[in-house]
Amino acid sequence: MNQDISAFIVKTSGTVGGRARINGTRIAVRTIVGWYKQGITPKKLSEQYEHLTLAQIYAALAYYHANREEIETDIQTEEALYDQFSAETLCSEKNTS
Repeated sequence: MNQDISAFIVKTSGTVGGRARINGTRIAVRTIVGWYKQGITPKKLSEQYEHLTLAQIYAALAYYHANREEIETDIQTEEALYDQFSAETLCSEKNTS
């Protein structure tokens, strides 16, 4: 059975912030890219996350390479929010000590 690759990646308002994700899951493309950048191979990902197929993982990586600026911006925004939250939490903990 042939499948249209565009069916693997979707954006849905209200699901993972409307970001590109693997259809039928809440796993964002940026999540797959993050694991991939850490050296986790698509095969290893499909073994660790049995509900993901190799086709889904490769579709996420293909989407990333075709839309690199979108995903990199998303990753940078998420990292900045994490850094801000961490700094605020650390500051809050110091003030309560």
